Amino acid sequence: MRIGVCIKQVPAKDAPLAIVDGGTWIRESDIGFETNEPDGFALEEALRLKEKHGGEVVAISMGPERAKQTIKEALAKGAERGIHISDPDFFKLDPLTSARSLAAAIDKENFDLILTGLQSDDQGFGQTGVLLAELMGRPHATIIMAIEVNGDRMKLKRELEAGWFQWVEVPLPAVLTIQSGINKPRYATLKGIMAAKKKEIATLDRASLGVADRQTQRVERIYVPQKAKKTEFLTGTPKETAAKLIEKLRHEARVI
Repeated sequence: MRIGVCIKQVPAKDAPLAIVDGGTWIRESDIGFETNEPDGFALEEALRLKEKHGGEVVAISMGPERAKQTIKEALAKGAERGIHISDPDFFKLDPLTSARSLAAAIDKENFDLILTGLQSDDQGFGQTGVLLAELMGRPHATIIMAIEVNGDRMKLKRELEAGWFQWVEVPLPAVLTIQSGINKPRYATLKGIMAAKKKEIATLDRASLGVADRQTQRVERIYVPQKAKKTEFLTGTPKETAAKLIEKLRHEARVI
């Protein structure tokens, strides 16, 4: 199997975030970056499928020069080669433009399977994998918890709500978005780290792909939520107090 895995580099979970002037993105200087956690599960699943069925795994990442580090980590874990779609301002892209760029970059790769994480830890749109499948004209399934490949078809376990699961069959080639927790991602070995230095990373300039930057959505403002405490006493008879509490839980806290 030839498997492509889309992996994104995101700010580290413990990074101190500051908002740039204008409020449309974070200040990237002096913070660390790491592989998007859901994409790590997608990479691990791709490596397991390769070990079981043979083939190769290709790590694909879009972003500035630093995004190559994410690809190198994937190569150290066992991916055969990488594709870097270079764009220093990729954070400005909406999911549709991102998916168009990915589709244009990997269209000629003829992957049997393309995996992405369910969503990114930074912007969390959760749309790129779905849009990529539509643009490439391939079957797609989301929130995947298990993959069984049998010839040119797959049996997939999808996570639904309230503890329910669904089994579906999908033909190859296809695009899947992987749920976090499907597996336990491996660590790179010293041998893998040394081998990664000799593996190919092809760099494509996103501007050369001919993808229009016409956006269908834009970020107006991002901000750090303000911590606040509020105590409210409910008065009345026990019946009246219970009714008020239910009303607030339902319409204000939205937990019932």
